[in-house]
Amino acid sequence: MTRLLELVRSQPKQGFKFPAWLDRLVSVGIVTSDPQVARRQRFTNVAAYATAINTVQHIGLDVFYAFQELAILHIYNAIVIFVALMIPRLHRYGDNIAAIMLLSVDMLGHIFVVWMLGQDSGLQIYFTLAGAIVFMFGVEQWRLYLTWFALVCAALIIVMQFAPPQGVLLVPDASFRQLLSSKAMIDTTAINAALIFYALAALRQAESELVQEHIRSEALIESIIPASIAARLKSGELRVADRIENLSVLFADLVGFTGAAQDLSPREVVEYLDSLVRTFDALCEIHGAEKIKTIGDCYMAVTGLQEEDVAGANRIARLALAMLKIVDEHPPLGSRRLNLRIGIHCGPAIAGVIGETRIAYDVWGEAVNFASRMESHGLPGRIQISEAFHSLIGPDFYFEERGKIDIRGLPASPTFFLVSSRETETRLFC
Repeated sequence: MTRLLELVRSQPKQGFKFPAWLDRLVSVGIVTSDPQVARRQRFTNVAAYATAINTVQHIGLDVFYAFQELAILHIYNAIVIFVALMIPRLHRYGDNIAAIMLLSVDMLGHIFVVWMLGQDSGLQIYFTLAGAIVFMFGVEQWRLYLTWFALVCAALIIVMQFAPPQGVLLVPDASFRQLLSSKAMIDTTAINAALIFYALAALRQAESELVQEHIRSEALIESIIPASIAARLKSGELRVADRIENLSVLFADLVGFTGAAQDLSPREVVEYLDSLVRTFDALCEIHGAEKIKTIGDCYMAVTGLQEEDVAGANRIARLALAMLKIVDEHPPLGSRRLNLRIGIHCGPAIAGVIGETRIAYDVWGEAVNFASRMESHGLPGRIQISEAFHSLIGPDFYFEERGKIDIRGLPASPTFFLVSSRETETRLFC
């Protein structure tokens, strides 16, 4: 089982990631906490920066080629650069304000510039970038996307039908228009590639984050309820309630914990319990037991949920022996070394999932109550088991008979102390 704390504290695996400076640049002006809106606004920023960079190239070419004759285009280009760089500041006024402003400037500006330089300039090819509008609004706002896509298409049709072929500036200069057409073709290809690359990279990063969150949520579910129960809930089962014919139940309590912890700092107490409970959790995994819960300094685990009577009982007996050994080897709490008192019983029980805001998988019934009494009426450093549990695992372990004990609310019951596993001793002598 994947350990929950390791996943929570670990850094998510990174696939492709933009440099930090670039990520900060495309995030300028974004104040929303909605990750989907933020992704769309980042794409709008990227498109705005692409507009500014492309316009800077055009203004440089125009100034170098014909400074005076193209003065009106210099003013236009300067305005476009300024507006494009101001686009990120508009995000605070609404989710789509910046995108709408950028599209308005680009569309009206391209109508103007194609009219000035003519269809022969090939600048109308920039209208083909309209497909990227979907990344600014998202598929959930498909009506808004289709509206703007239709407006851009209409603008392209108007330009192709009514704009003069040679424009109104530098009419006789065909070589300049050929130069502009070639540059526009290259720039459109580059801008398309950049926008698509950024959109796919952002999508890949979002998918990676979703995968990490899914792994963490799965680990959280498995830390609360057994994997088989989680699978039933995820398959659509509304109420998980099972009758277990022979459940083996273990309760383990730290004797003297309250007195030992009284004068210690909260950090010391929590560190001691955390270390011990983590070790018990690992032992449950090793021995195939299901941890049910901790109640203060008491630990509860079971086997037999999958109807493996004898095998499950043997596993929880070995778990109990391992827990005693671990506590003996564990560092003391403050200046006091604590003992573990364990009780085990087996019998019928009910298991199920309860709760809404913090669900819990729990077990109830006579077997649970009797196992709790076995622990509370036991002795420090010993594993007290009921007669029923002794009968179930008898051949595989060594026991010490304790005799009958009086249990409040129940008749006097024969009990035993679980001493060791025959298998362990056989290994020692071989």
